[in-house]
Amino acid sequence: MSDRAPIIGPILAGWSARPRPPREPMGGRFVRLEPLDPARHGPAIHEANLWNTDGSMWAYLPYGPFATLNDWSAWAAPMARSEDPLFFAIVDRATGLATGVAAYLAIMPEHGSIEVGHIAYSPALQRTPAATEAMFLLMRTAFELGYRRYEWKCDALNAPSRVAAARLGLSFEGVFRQHRVVKGHNRDSAWLAAVDTEWPALRAAFERWLDPANFDADGRQRVRLSDLTAPILVPRG
Repeated sequence: MSDRAPIIGPILAGWSARPRPPREPMGGRFVRLEPLDPARHGPAIHEANLWNTDGSMWAYLPYGPFATLNDWSAWAAPMARSEDPLFFAIVDRATGLATGVAAYLAIMPEHGSIEVGHIAYSPALQRTPAATEAMFLLMRTAFELGYRRYEWKCDALNAPSRVAAARLGLSFEGVFRQHRVVKGHNRDSAWLAAVDTEWPALRAAFERWLDPANFDADGRQRVRLSDLTAPILVPRG
């Protein structure tokens, strides 16, 4: 036996399990995240989803597309009751209509780790400041609850999702091979994450990007979020 002491991580003095994220609304300037209510949010979400006529928004999700509101509601009913994943509807403040969903999942309070996923953005929400603000609100709540790690996992072949995660300041950590079977297909999963020591810089980046002064009279961004978060990303290896 070796007489060398094993190398282990630092002690987390005073560490205790974090609170579970509450089933409560989160408010921003563009959007309000509300606990998913199929009866209240379903008609607007389903109508907005139908604008994705080629089904591409469902390609990497384990469910969908949904041909009818009843189909969507049958899926949404148990999701709305679930504690993990914990689903939120993304409601546009200007119109009052829900245009997408996202959820917390893999919630591990004892480790301070939480994931964001089940992101289904309708065409009305995609590539808008509201879409980014929704992600900011979920990240902010997690870190303000004291979580140490904020994860994003996606199909390794889903290049847009990996680009989106990096834009939001989540660093690529590697690929889990043959991680899932989704709709009968193999899925290798890319893992990305941000940690609590990065949160102050990430929060500043989001707040600068979301500031009204960052957009011109036509709504065009002056500074890209990816330029603000790039210095925060941690190279793999």
